[in-house]
Amino acid sequence: MKKIAILGATGSIGTQTLEIVRRQKDIQVTALAAGSNISLLEDQIREFQPVLAAVWEEEKAKELRIRTADLNVKILSGMEGLLAAATEPGAEILVTAIVGMLGIRPTIAAIQNGKVIALANKETLVTAGHIIMPLAKERNVPILPVDSEHSAIFQSLQGERGNAIHKIILTASGGPFRGKTIGELQSIRPEDALKHPNWAMGRKITIDSSTLVNKGLEVIEAKWLFDVEPDQIQVTVHPQSVIHSAVEFEDGAVIAQLGTPDMHLPIQYALYYPKRRSLKGKRLDLFDLKSLTFERPDTKTFRGLVLAFEAIKRGGNVPTIFNAANEKAVAMFLAGKIGYLTIPEIIEECMEQTRFRAHPDVEEILETEAEVYELIESRW
Repeated sequence: MKKIAILGATGSIGTQTLEIVRRQKDIQVTALAAGSNISLLEDQIREFQPVLAAVWEEEKAKELRIRTADLNVKILSGMEGLLAAATEPGAEILVTAIVGMLGIRPTIAAIQNGKVIALANKETLVTAGHIIMPLAKERNVPILPVDSEHSAIFQSLQGERGNAIHKIILTASGGPFRGKTIGELQSIRPEDALKHPNWAMGRKITIDSSTLVNKGLEVIEAKWLFDVEPDQIQVTVHPQSVIHSAVEFEDGAVIAQLGTPDMHLPIQYALYYPKRRSLKGKRLDLFDLKSLTFERPDTKTFRGLVLAFEAIKRGGNVPTIFNAANEKAVAMFLAGKIGYLTIPEIIEECMEQTRFRAHPDVEEILETEAEVYELIESRW
C-alpha cells in the first residue's frame, strides 16, 4: 500500500491524482492541502480519510474544523499547514500540485524528510532549481516529473543511463491563438484565452499556455531536471499534442513518448514508477491520425518564450523575476485589470527593473517575488 500526501488537492492535478487513487485502490492518502475550496476538500477528507488537512486561510480552517468535527483529522492553515502536509510521517510520496512559489518551502522540507517528490509545481524548479536539485541529490531523493512534457522526456530516458543527451525536443500545442497576429491579440479576453484546444488545465496554466510563458517555464524546469544547457532544448509547436516530448541522443536517435492528451498517465507513472499500471481512458490509435505537424514557435508574437530563455541566460534571481511577474500579470489579466498583450510587457519591464541577485537563497527568492509585486502595483 503506497502512502501519499497531496499539495493542491482541489486543483486540476490534485483531483486527477485522487481519481487514480480511487481507481487503483492500493494508495492511501495521509495528508491533503488546498487553497480555499473547503467544500471540495471536505468531500475529499470524508472519502480518503487523511490524518491531516490544510487550507491557506485560518478562517477557512476554522470553518473546515467545524464541518469535519465528526472525523479524526487534524486541520491546519498557512505555511505551517503546507509544511505539515509535506512532511506527514506516514507519506512516502509528496505530490506537489499547488500553483506558485508557495511550493518551494514544502518541497524542500519534504526532501529533507526523505519523501519522493512527484513534481507538478513548475515554480519550484524555475525559481529554486539551484537549491532543490543539489539537495535532492544529497538526500538521494527522486524527483519524478508530473508535467506531461517532462514526464515524456523522463520516460524517453529510461534504459539510457550513461548515454549523453544531445538535444531535448520540448513540444507545445501552440495554445488557442496559434497563427494569430499581434493585431488580432489586442482584443483578447480572459474567456478567449481559457479555451485550450487540447488540454484541460487550471486557469493560470491555461493562460500561460496561450502566451507561451508556460513553455518558457518548462524550458527552465527541463534545464534543472535533466541537467542540460538551454541551447540543448528545442521548443517545437506540435498542434496535435500526440508526441508529448522527445530526446535526441548523440548518435542521432530520437526517442519520444506518444499518447492522448490525458494527465492521468504522467501522474500515475510518477506514483508507481518504475512500474506501469493499467489505466483506463482513450488510447492512441495511429490509424486515426491524419497527420502530425511541427512548426517553429512564433516568438515575435508570443514573446514569453524568448523572455524565458533570456531569464536562464542571465541567471541568478532573474527566472524568479520572470515567474513572479507573470503570476501577477496573469492574475491582473484574469481580473480584467490589464490587456492580454500587457502580460509580456510587464514581465520584460520587471526583468529590467528588479534588483539582481546572483546566488539567491530561499529568503532572497521570496524577497524578489515581493519586490516584483511591489513594482507592478506601483506602475500598473
